[in-house]
Amino acid sequence: MESGAGTSGSPVAGTGRPDEDGDEFGLFDDSVAGDARDPYPELAQARREHPVQKLDSSMMPHDEALPVFFVYRFEDIARVLRDSDTFSSGHIIDMIMGPVMGEHIILGMDGARHRRYRALVSSAFRQKVLTESEDQLVAKVANELIDRFAERGQAELVREFTFPYPTQVIAGILGLPREDYKQFQRWSIAILSFLAKQDEAITASSEVEEYMSGILADRRRTPQEDLISGLAHAELDGERLSDDEIFSFLRLLLPAGVETTFRSTGNLLYLLLAQPDQLESVRADRSLIPQAIEEALRLETPLLNITRLATIDTEIGDVAVPEGSTIMLMLAAANREETRYEEPDRFDITRDSPKPHMSFGHGPHVCLGIHLARVEMRVALNLLLDRLPELRLDPSADDPHIRGQVFRSPTSIPVLFAG
Repeated sequence: MESGAGTSGSPVAGTGRPDEDGDEFGLFDDSVAGDARDPYPELAQARREHPVQKLDSSMMPHDEALPVFFVYRFEDIARVLRDSDTFSSGHIIDMIMGPVMGEHIILGMDGARHRRYRALVSSAFRQKVLTESEDQLVAKVANELIDRFAERGQAELVREFTFPYPTQVIAGILGLPREDYKQFQRWSIAILSFLAKQDEAITASSEVEEYMSGILADRRRTPQEDLISGLAHAELDGERLSDDEIFSFLRLLLPAGVETTFRSTGNLLYLLLAQPDQLESVRADRSLIPQAIEEALRLETPLLNITRLATIDTEIGDVAVPEGSTIMLMLAAANREETRYEEPDRFDITRDSPKPHMSFGHGPHVCLGIHLARVEMRVALNLLLDRLPELRLDPSADDPHIRGQVFRSPTSIPVLFAG
């Protein structure tokens, strides 16, 4: 937090049911994911041949008078992410997200400002909140979604489960009406498509603020047990968040909270279902679930890259980087580095001494929602295994696979089970 196209009204493959979420899913995935099926050979070649690659032009937003540097190795990326003085996030506001999300985006803050803001919003993600959410909300949402197809014997888990699941969880955590989740999805789609459709993204951003303003004012007067109340009353050294700061955070949280878990959960389920021996190991020994989650996050990074801006003339891996240059950090390449992971392209939930991955970032800007995402993934996998006996991929399905060159997740997950 610090994205198979569908057609509205068409049947979900293998279910014979209307695709209730297909229109939103198709728009979402096509607009932000990209269609690369396997970018990893190219990333591996770049990591070996030019681990810090200089390009004089790029399709990404940047100062066209300055080069862009793509960084592929784990240790180089970790060093950049640890050093926010030399490698700033501020351009995220100035060049990329500011017009859509406002001037108080935590992703675009550095130094003392970032520490203050993160400390204030982090209180809403404290362990007590997550524990209560798991018991009272996350499992409830997952069970209600599974209820819709549990007796059918077949389902398409992307549109019927992994896509609506985190949206409804985030709505519940915020204290918003869960029945509005389809609107939250539409706003998320528009906001995440800001590079291609900025006018639509700005409109969606304004609509989010309008929707949230009355709720925030009510929570300031009458706090409830929800995240908006936590943000409204969070205090650090006598200072509270302004309305604009809260709106910026909420405009980021809606798409980001949906994005990471939707894709990560889909990748986890697909990878296990595609390798039945590992699925059976998890089914028989649920203590393997945390390892399975981390291995899925490593192998299929939900967000393949993030950016920074050089604040001074510096070097990365002995390559000179001029002040003002944009740095593109290729997280997906780092997560499959040969010198760090044995057989890095293999999904193996039983790896000896697994090393940390880069999928949630690193350093001061490590994802605030990292623990919530893991909770949602664990709850989802446990409940699907508990409630859908003999869960397996539908062998008649039309080539389901993981795709994307910016975000990665499955096109579909058609499954059969004992209904």
